[in-house]
Order: sequence, then C-alpha cells, then structure tokens
Amino acid sequence: MSRALDRCYNIARLRERASKRLPAPMFHYIDGAAGDEWTMRQNTDAFDRYELVPRFLVDVSEVDLSTTILGQEISMPFFCSPTAMSRLFHHEGEMAVARSANRAGTMYSLSSISTASIEEAASATDGPKLFQVYVFKDRGLNHEFIHRCKEAGYHALALTIDVPVAGNRERDLVTGMTIPPKLTLASLFNFAMHPRWVWNYFTNPPIELANIRDRIKGDVTTLVSFFNDELDRTVSWDDAAWMIEEWGGPFAIKGVLSAEDARRAADVGASAVMISNHGGRQLDSSPAPIEVLPEIVDAVGDRMEVILDGGVRRGGHILKALALGASACSAGRPYLFGLAAGGEAGVDQTLEILRTDIERDMRLLGCRNIGEVDSTRIRRVEN
Repeated sequence: MSRALDRCYNIARLRERASKRLPAPMFHYIDGAAGDEWTMRQNTDAFDRYELVPRFLVDVSEVDLSTTILGQEISMPFFCSPTAMSRLFHHEGEMAVARSANRAGTMYSLSSISTASIEEAASATDGPKLFQVYVFKDRGLNHEFIHRCKEAGYHALALTIDVPVAGNRERDLVTGMTIPPKLTLASLFNFAMHPRWVWNYFTNPPIELANIRDRIKGDVTTLVSFFNDELDRTVSWDDAAWMIEEWGGPFAIKGVLSAEDARRAADVGASAVMISNHGGRQLDSSPAPIEVLPEIVDAVGDRMEVILDGGVRRGGHILKALALGASACSAGRPYLFGLAAGGEAGVDQTLEILRTDIERDMRLLGCRNIGEVDSTRIRRVEN
C-alpha cells in the first residue's frame, strides 16, 4: 500500500484523495445526489441522533465480527453495495472491488449496469456474491440474468425498486457529466489536470455496460439510453414474486423505506430487505435508513433479514444499526472513494478501516460478538 493511502485513516480522507485523483465530473458523480442533497447528508448525520451505551469489566480479549447474511458467512457485518460503472473511477473497476471483498472475507455485489460482466466479476472472487437487478420490460433479459447468475455461482439476488425514473442529479448537470466522458473546451483543463486518469481511460478497453454488450451495438451513451428505456414503470409486487420464484435462492428487495413495503416484501417471499434511499440519489427528502430501521425491524424482523444500506462512514455507525436490529450494513460510496483514491489497494484500505473500527468499538462497547450488540447498547439522544 502506498504511503499516501496509509495516511488515509478514515473514509473522509479517502474521499479527499479521490477528489484530487478524479476529474470533477467523475468525482461529483460519486459524491453527489438528487436535488438539494438533503437526504444524502441526513443518511450519515442521522446516526448522530443515537448514542452507544458501553459495558465495562468484560473480557474482550477475543472479539468475533463474523455474521451470516443471505445464507453466506461474512467476516464482518458489512458488505459492498452494488454500484454502477465502476471503471469510470478506476480502470480496474468492479474486478478490483470483487478481489478486495474476497480478501476481506465479505460479500461483493455487482450492479446490472456494471462495466464488468456477471461472469467476469464472478471470476474475481470465490467468496459470497450478490447480483443486483431491475425489472425490465423485456422479461427475457431478467430470465437471462437469473440463468447467468446461477451458472456463474452467485449466492443471492437483490431487486432494486426505487428507480421508476432517475433522480434529479443536478451536480451532473453542472459538471457536464456524460457517459462516455467527453473532452470539451470547458472540461479540457480539468481533464488535463488528471493525466493518470486520462492515460488509463485511453489505454484500456472502452467502457461499456458489460451485461448487455451483446444486445446492442454502439457506445456507452447508446447503451445507457437502452437501459433506461427498458426499465418497466408498471412493475408490481407480482413481478418481485415472479423473480423470487425464478431465482429460488436468497433474495433481497432493495430500496425499502416503509414498514408497509417491508411487509409486502416478506409476503412475496423475499429473504431480506435492504433499507435504502439509493444514497440520496433518487427522492430528495426521503428518510435516512437509520431513522426507519426500528419500525421496519418491528414489522418484519422476525420474518426476514433487515440490511441497512446507506450513510455508513464509521464502524460505530454499523454497530448502531446492529443495536437497532439490523442484520448487517452495506454501502457503496466508501469503497468507491477508496477505488478512486488508489485502485484495489484503496478498496482494501476502505474495508480495513471499517473492520478495524468495528473491532475497536466492539471492545470499547464490551461486546464479544455481533449477537451481543443489542438494544441494551443504544439510546436515542434527546433533543
């Protein structure tokens, strides 16, 4: 690991390094969200409304961080959320993240709109793997994805339900973010200030949406238009039920923010819900996952796993979620900052920061295993 990465001792420092290594459109694509970005800020700030309650004079010489999620044992109660088009941020993209997650002993999640294919990403890790899917107008594409995931050895599927339309991501309009990136007169200086990124972009294979590369010819812009056109806005819980039956294994519904939707997910046979607002990138003013976690756990916690997705920047955030009833946490921005900051080594640093945080805080909390992080260890801060 480089000395510069070694000095990135928290996620905020990785974010700072990523901002220096990426052209502005790429960095703000990771860093930005919808509208006024209120929801994105709340995702993390809302953790501050809770305090952890330690117990002392406990033997914490041995601490076990491992847990089981979606039928797979992972080394800590955190895994990598699916994120789109990772090669925009580092030329190794999804492959680097998958290898890093494998070394860390946690689960890697691949997005439908990834720049590595289902099969390519699977080849990078023999550890737990999840594939994220949408409901397409062409049900044949869903059939194809499910078949390919079974053949490639994925362990779980997650259906994202919160994208009937794309959110109002104004930062991308300001920075002129396009896919593929375009060197315009306005952006030329910014790209020129990041020669390493430009060199890797032009000396590596073209960026494409790898999972549908055989369905349409042309550049990524064309493929993105195809993908957006194919998302089915008439999707219903019947579609989710069909996919769960077709897959026949662990299945999560991602994008749940209400107890009502969580109950519906349980009713149609989902194994888990991922409480998520898409990192604040869809509906601005939607609630932070940690704020709706207790009511969703109360509604379905005895019927399915509840995963908190979003806002996690510290190990203490993960422990707060566990104490409120979450089975595990996931996030995307932290490891994308790491990827942009230093490629595969940067993702290693991200996962090690969180693992070290969790282990340290569990000892300080007086917890020897994940099962001991319960409701007696947390209290809400009174305003």
